[in-house]
Amino acid sequence: MTTVFLAGDVVTGRGVDQILPHPGDPRLWEPVMRDARAYVELAEAVNGPIPRPVDCSWPWGDALAVLNDAAPDARVINLETSITHSAAIDTRKRVHYRMTPENIGCLTAARPDVCSVANNHVLDFGRGGLRDTLDALAVARIKAAGAGHDAHEAGSPAIVPVSTGSVVVFSFADTSSGVPRDWAATGTRPGVALLPDLSPATADAVAARVRQVKRPGDVVIVSVHWGANWGYHVPADQVRFAHRLLDAGVDVLHGHSSHHPRRIEVHHGKLVLYGCGDLINDYEGIPGFDRYRADLRLLCFASVDPGTGELTALRMTPLRARRMRLHHASREEAEHLRGVLGSRVHLVEGNELHLQL
Repeated sequence: MTTVFLAGDVVTGRGVDQILPHPGDPRLWEPVMRDARAYVELAEAVNGPIPRPVDCSWPWGDALAVLNDAAPDARVINLETSITHSAAIDTRKRVHYRMTPENIGCLTAARPDVCSVANNHVLDFGRGGLRDTLDALAVARIKAAGAGHDAHEAGSPAIVPVSTGSVVVFSFADTSSGVPRDWAATGTRPGVALLPDLSPATADAVAARVRQVKRPGDVVIVSVHWGANWGYHVPADQVRFAHRLLDAGVDVLHGHSSHHPRRIEVHHGKLVLYGCGDLINDYEGIPGFDRYRADLRLLCFASVDPGTGELTALRMTPLRARRMRLHHASREEAEHLRGVLGSRVHLVEGNELHLQL
């Protein structure tokens, strides 16, 4: 079996960047907030003081021990933050995330193999900021998928060798997540791998790319940044797109953009994560969406048969964000997530969640 760790949005910019050993320029260009340190103060007002500076591993908290114990063959996250010193903001955006490159240890602490970077924040600081991000990941020996210096690089998969073959990760963004169309990479322009739509023709084009690179023993993941930040509804076009990809040879659909987890599906034996939810961010203390319990997070470990692409096990560890750090969730918190994920998910000893196959 091949086991892959899959996580949603990792936002190490703004307030998180300010508590790390090398806080960058705290300036913000938001309608209300003008200083990233204000997000730290919001979190402290809710859950108590945060020591500053913290170690680079601080935001991961209890997640690191879980990751080490699980020992997955590959680790895949969606990095929704520019890694740059640039202040050349995209003025159309109301929110911009950046982490200073000197804080790259906040990523390497969790040892991700692949960062999906096809999302609506990787170009917050322009194409120069994107280049800086790609360079920082390359220096840290973390593979990037979904953005590049041109369309070919953006559309190419990140490949992680494992004992059975490879874990192959394609990453794409959909405009429904807020990605401007002119962020798309072209033959001569850096950008993201942007899907034109979620039509059958687009799914078939993605599947054709998959067939070009997939070899026996490979597990292919298509990672998609799509949909709204809030709400549990999964649009029909996302369902059709996911099903068509899985039927055409993709093994796992890894969806993200929602700030909280959405339901899980197994389609013809293959895993669909429509929305993994956020994993790390600075949203603690921001009011308005309390009913979604966005403070609750998930570590997902999917075991896949590399011969058939079918899911053999899905184990999830619930966590809660407090003081900008991940902690083990309580039984009640784990039960809340179980109810969100679907009737086939069961709460077991140790507050873990398992999918019944």
